[in-house]
Amino acid sequence: MDGGSGHGFVPPSASFDKSRVLDIKPLRSLVPVFPNPPQAPPFVCSPPFGPFPPGFTPFYPFSVAQGPQSSPELNQHKTPTGATNHETPISASAHLFRTPPHFPGVVNGDAETSREYGVQFLNENSNMGAKQDGFFDDPKRAAPHLRASNSSRKKAKKSKDVDISLSVDNGKGSSKNFVMRFDSLQLDDGNREMVNYVLTTFDALRRRLSQIEEAKESPGGGIKRADLKAANILMSKGVRTNMRKRIGVTPGVEVGDIFFFRMEMCLAGLHAQSMAGIDYMFVKGGLEEEPVAVSIVSSGGYDDDADDADVLIYSGQGGNVNRKDKQVADQKLERGNLALDRSFHRANEVRVVRGVKDVVNPLSKVYVYDGLYTIQESWTEKGKSGCNMFKYKLVRIPGQPGAFAHWKSIQKWKEGFSSRIGLILPDLTSGAESIPVSLVNDVDDEKGPAHFTYFPTLRYSRSFNLKHPSFGCTCQNACLPGDLNCSCIRKNGGDFPYTSNGILVARRPLVHECGPTCPCIPNCKNRMSQTGLKVRLEVFKTNNRGWGLRSWDPIRAGTFICEYAGEVLDKVKVYQERDEGESNEYLFDTTRVYDNAFKWNHEPGLLDEEPSAEPNEYYDIPSPLIISAKYVGNVARFMNHSCSPNVFWQPVLYEHNNESFLHIAFFAIKHIPPLTELTYDYGMLQSENYEVQSNHTPNGKKKCLCGSSNCTGYYG
Repeated sequence: MDGGSGHGFVPPSASFDKSRVLDIKPLRSLVPVFPNPPQAPPFVCSPPFGPFPPGFTPFYPFSVAQGPQSSPELNQHKTPTGATNHETPISASAHLFRTPPHFPGVVNGDAETSREYGVQFLNENSNMGAKQDGFFDDPKRAAPHLRASNSSRKKAKKSKDVDISLSVDNGKGSSKNFVMRFDSLQLDDGNREMVNYVLTTFDALRRRLSQIEEAKESPGGGIKRADLKAANILMSKGVRTNMRKRIGVTPGVEVGDIFFFRMEMCLAGLHAQSMAGIDYMFVKGGLEEEPVAVSIVSSGGYDDDADDADVLIYSGQGGNVNRKDKQVADQKLERGNLALDRSFHRANEVRVVRGVKDVVNPLSKVYVYDGLYTIQESWTEKGKSGCNMFKYKLVRIPGQPGAFAHWKSIQKWKEGFSSRIGLILPDLTSGAESIPVSLVNDVDDEKGPAHFTYFPTLRYSRSFNLKHPSFGCTCQNACLPGDLNCSCIRKNGGDFPYTSNGILVARRPLVHECGPTCPCIPNCKNRMSQTGLKVRLEVFKTNNRGWGLRSWDPIRAGTFICEYAGEVLDKVKVYQERDEGESNEYLFDTTRVYDNAFKWNHEPGLLDEEPSAEPNEYYDIPSPLIISAKYVGNVARFMNHSCSPNVFWQPVLYEHNNESFLHIAFFAIKHIPPLTELTYDYGMLQSENYEVQSNHTPNGKKKCLCGSSNCTGYYG
């Protein structure tokens, strides 16, 4: 710079006007700049008993391809919303820094968003650490970095069907190889199927790692980070997608998608920073590169104004505003702050993720992808600390599906500030469930489904007998993971079926729970399907499939939703009624054929475990079970069929008076956003031959209206 007032001149600090943002170009020698190491309606539903009228060494940005030091010009494409989408590879310039000895902000096993420090927290008890030299690679604000295999990248680009061979060290000086099949694998540009596969694989592995940790005989061992461990395994094996940073839409990620771990967003390529709230990339700006923001996370770590569903006032990073052990200071126009300022001048889209409290665990957050925003204003103001903070006003691009707005509406419903549009009944269970289930119709004038008696569990006319009598455990408190003295745990092969927060670990032929006569405490985690509803459900009128079921609350993968309640029927009687042409649309039959099998459990080879002899998609239950919910049932009777379901059924067995009773419990396949319809696969009746009619629907089958890309056209 010259000594005059040329473009980019920065005045002495004594005359620095902190009330405005300077239009400066970053010097290449200053990219990136690291912080100092931190020191009464017609429909009536009867209650069950009368009166009665006549359902987690390296992290992303993760394996980026090594490219030129400068990014190519942006390619512009139109997004589905009509906004401009820019794409460019990640800049490959790497910088090293020492990892600080401590990093705050870990809440309940998930890293809290930090705009001030982009360092991934590694707990000494998590069995994760830096490289031997104590350094991490850093592409942005000290976020850990993993370089990809060029050969694997080229292979992925050239082939639609890719076999990835994974080698897992067994700790005995040798390794075990296995192959995972990826159809239409796209590492740089994903799709919905790939995103779902990556996230499902991550959560399955995380659940298994949690189960292993909890079974160890070392209580109080510090923070267990199964999410970081799972992410490390998958990233090192290339199980991730959307590795190329881009402005605009992330392929395969939809507005409204929810995430319970920051690493899930990293694996899916939505937000590459595992801790930092501002993610950015470098693009050409005249003769120099400049940073532009691609995504932000707002989750309460800074003083954001985030109550409006369409406008977000976002605070800049730095200044130690969220650190009690450091003196607060004015924020600087660098790194993420500079990227947001450049995005303001460029008017490019920024992906916005909002963090909200988890209703099940208020100490944790659920991250909601709220779509594309643009920055309309940028200024500085005095923060609560008395120092200057950057502020950015982001406005949501119109025409996108509702996301955070749904959360705001539901909050009002729960607080009673406004009534639910189309509300028919505030609780159709008449108090039979501990959590009310509302009945809503905002489609037409129908006042409710046909009358039935609400009953929360099964009605057995006779006991469901095994070959041998069944006896409960002798635990006097709660059954504990790893306690092989517990007979109920032994029945489950020595594994506790649920994690400490009540999440089902894996699909099994049978889950053995503690029964009513077991002396363990009533809230023992091995009674998960017996303790009632866990989320606020709503029966609602669909546009074309009758009545359906959905939740006001976000549902985490593996969460128990409900059991299929009703009357247990004799199969002879059912077949007789079927032959006589009597229709029963509320029938659950375990003998049906489920061709649309899906994998939900983790890949054993990832943890050097032997594959299970029990396939995931079939059940070897002791005897067929047929349940009718036509006259007596619960919310499960309203779950519609889908060829791409988000719910699956799991046989659960527990004893009562030395006799075993089988129940059908429903669990979430994946994370389910609020107000998303809950569906499961109805399966097909067993038959050797299906005659196909002229309308391409087999005889006796019903036309499927699920709308899934995998829809077979019929069900039943």
